[in-house]
Amino acid sequence: MGRSRKPKLIRQGPEREMTAEEAQLAAEAAAYAASDAAYEQYAEPEAAEDLGPPPGVADAIAALEACGDAGRAEGAAAYHKAERRYLGVPVPLIEDCARLWRAQATLDERLALAQGLWDSNIHEAMIAAAKLLTQARMRPDDAAWEMIAGWAEGFDAWAVADTACAAGARRLTADPARLDRVESWIDSPNMWTRRAALVITLPFTKSNHPTAEEVAIRERVLGWAARLAPERDWFIQKAIGWWLRELAKHDAPRVRAWLAAHGETLKPFARKEAAKSL
Repeated sequence: MGRSRKPKLIRQGPEREMTAEEAQLAAEAAAYAASDAAYEQYAEPEAAEDLGPPPGVADAIAALEACGDAGRAEGAAAYHKAERRYLGVPVPLIEDCARLWRAQATLDERLALAQGLWDSNIHEAMIAAAKLLTQARMRPDDAAWEMIAGWAEGFDAWAVADTACAAGARRLTADPARLDRVESWIDSPNMWTRRAALVITLPFTKSNHPTAEEVAIRERVLGWAARLAPERDWFIQKAIGWWLRELAKHDAPRVRAWLAAHGETLKPFARKEAAKSL
């Protein structure tokens, strides 16, 4: 018999420890990122069995309530801090519901259901609303884009904002001319809307061989990051570091140049985040 191998422990070097709130945010952000990692789950099937009509808004909320947990809901309310109702439904169960409803509904029915769920001001319903519209191919998609962009102007918490941005990013890459509207968010009085301008444009960091258009978009968004860098809000700083870190995986020289010009404007933790992939 071979020897069993003990798990290898990796110890990080000395650094400032995160606060309890920052650690919670990081863990929750990782969970949401992981839940959206396999975008193939949102592909439209070429042919699907008849699953019956989609639920109305009230029935969809009742289905989410049936999956809820009071203890989890109490913890979510204390953690997210946004003034709304929480049901305590885990993200995988919300995804299961949204996937079924997407398969049952026409595009118009899905748009109506998504808007109704978002307007309910229930945390899990708002997450489901965004996931109903998270789809690579959607034609026509102007109504979906207008809906998501309208939501962005009222964002008030990171989890619903990031899930909606994941949906909006598909519409933005489908038509980059929509960046003009996103750029207007930089001047919003709402911090969450300003932050969304960076989160929704993350797909433009991903290519190893960007087109001329993608390079121009990167430069444009880096300009937005420079405008936002003097802000001291933790979420803005984190978003800048996140955007730069992702870009550094594919375009390190551009990130090094940005940090040389603007790095001192960032808080130390954001500067470290930005350089993590260099």
